[in-house]
Parts: sequence; structure tokens; C-alpha cells
Amino acid sequence: MPGEKAVETTGGAAGEKASGEQSGGRGAADGSAPAKKAAARKPPVKKSPATETAAGEAPARKASVKKAPAKQAPGRTAPAKKAPAKRVAGEKSATAAKAVVRKPESRTALVRRARRIDRELAEIYPYAHPELDFVDPFQLLVATVLSAQTTDLRVNQTTPGLFAKYPTPEDLAAADPEEVEEILRPTGFFRAKTKSVIGLSKALVEEFGGEVPGRLEDLVKLPGVGRKTAFVVLGNAFGRPGITVDTHFQRLVRRWQWTEQTEPDKIEAEIAALFPKSEWTMLSHHVIFHGRRICHARKPACGACPLAPLCPAYGEGETDPEKAKKLLKYEKGGFPGQRLNPPQSYLDAGGKPAPPLGAG
Repeated sequence: MPGEKAVETTGGAAGEKASGEQSGGRGAADGSAPAKKAAARKPPVKKSPATETAAGEAPARKASVKKAPAKQAPGRTAPAKKAPAKRVAGEKSATAAKAVVRKPESRTALVRRARRIDRELAEIYPYAHPELDFVDPFQLLVATVLSAQTTDLRVNQTTPGLFAKYPTPEDLAAADPEEVEEILRPTGFFRAKTKSVIGLSKALVEEFGGEVPGRLEDLVKLPGVGRKTAFVVLGNAFGRPGITVDTHFQRLVRRWQWTEQTEPDKIEAEIAALFPKSEWTMLSHHVIFHGRRICHARKPACGACPLAPLCPAYGEGETDPEKAKKLLKYEKGGFPGQRLNPPQSYLDAGGKPAPPLGAG
């Protein structure tokens, strides 16, 4: 053993030195050094087991202490175990660094990308249209006010009964609120909506001669009418461009990173700056159609979306093509649309009219 060798070597050298000193002293005295040297070497040999035991233990322990770090080396795996974490952290840092280093999109690139998406949407939905049934500006105005917090389908199923009984602003302005409430009950929030439609009808009669005004500043003064409702009416009843910032529009333009704004007025202003004014109304229809049919709020049908190669948010929803197809709505999923009387272009594209209230 290495420990024993060290002990023997050390013990022999020490013994020899001690013997030499003793023999040298005695040899000078009586001249018998050689004989006494031989005798002097025997005691260390005989005592070597004891010497090995007594003197060898300490060095052996020292050796084991010296070896302890080697034996404990596996125990010092804490840093080694943390190494992967450090590597992961390093990878995350590298990823973060890449994200930070990533060149931001220029204004020109943003405009080009936004307009390309709109062109794609125009090919996907050549039949895009307002999904509220109406025959004149008054009906569209009332229907848009009623569409808050409900679907266009439910509004379209409710307004035939309302307009059959109150066809003009004068008729609705003089209506019994309780009777109107009963008609509007299916749309939800029917008391507040009754107050709004009767109020705006009275304002139309008193301030605009029973006609719906064609200016934004006049429309937003009517009870229950905000910018979104005003732009729906202006764009679809008067042919005056406007951007309709509803919940679908807000969701999609943020997913496409056209804007980071959250307030409708600011969203409207930023998106309007990306497109020519002449395209605002149809842009609204394209985006809203896509939001209702494919790019849903909770589970977008990413795997069935024609815009997938252009979408920064691809992967937020279902990416499996077969599963995504099952998420498609309205004509894209082979189901009826929201209008009882849709445009002919919609019917030609395979769209189906919605059933009347209570049917099916």
C-alpha cells in the first residue's frame, strides 16, 4: 500500500540515522562500531510492526484525508447540477438578447404588411358586408345601437317585429316604452336599449326633421350613438369612409401588431393612418368577417387560416388543420350566416341566410 511504503521508508531512514548517531558515539569509545551497528539495526526491524502501527496510522489518515477530496468529488455535484440551470439561463439570456437585438419593424414595412393582409382578406371575403339587416339609414342606426352586447343574428331576428310596428322615427318616438321593451327583450339590456332607440328617434324628429344626419359630429350627439355606431351608419348607409372599431377589430389588429393601443379612439387613429381613406369601410368589413369566422377570441382556427404565413400570432390557437376546420363559423364552416336577408354576393359564395326568430 502507498501508505505502508511511506511509513517503511520514513521509519528506516529515521532508524538508520538514530543507529548511526549511537554507534558513532560508542565506536569512538570502544572501537566496536561494526558489531554494534548490526545489533542497532535489529531493534527497528523487530519494532517495525509496532512502528508501522503507531507511526503508520497517522500518515495513513493523512493519506485518507488527502484522498477525501477525491472521494468527496462526487458529493460536490451541487455546482454540476446547477450547471444545466446556468446553461438554460444562458440560453434564455441569449434568446432574450436576440429578441432585444431583433430589428424593429419600420413604418414603411408595417404599412406594406398591413396592406398585404388586407389584400389577402379581400380575396378571402370578396362578399364582405355589414351583417345587420336594414333598408334605410334609420333602420341601420337602430339596429347598430341594439347590437351592443349581443350578436348581429339576434338583432336581425328582432328588428323585423320592431320595424313592422314602428317603421319611422316619428312612430318610434311616440311608442309606449313597455311595448318596445317586450319586443327588444331577446337582445338583452332591453330597458337601456329601449330608452336609447326612443330617445334617438325623438332627437331625429326634433333636431333633424325625422332624417338621419350624414355627419359624424351630428350622429354622436344622438342618445346611445358613439363613434363606432356613427361610422357603421356613415360607411354603409351614406358611403362615407369610416373605421368600425368593434371587439373583433380590436383583437385582430393587435394580434397582427398593427397597433399596441387599447382605447378604440386611439386604435382608430393609428389604423386609419396605415390605409387610404377610401379603404376604411371595406377594411372594417374584412377584419370583422375574419374575426367572426376564423380568428376567434378564445380559440383561433390557426391551422385553417389562409393568413397563417403573414400572422405574427400564429400558434395562439389550434394549429392542427383537421381540428381547426371544426372551429370555422358561418359560411366557412358550412353554417347559416347572421343576416336573414344577406346580399346576393354572399349567397353566390355559398352563404346561407339566418333563420327567423324562433325557427328551428
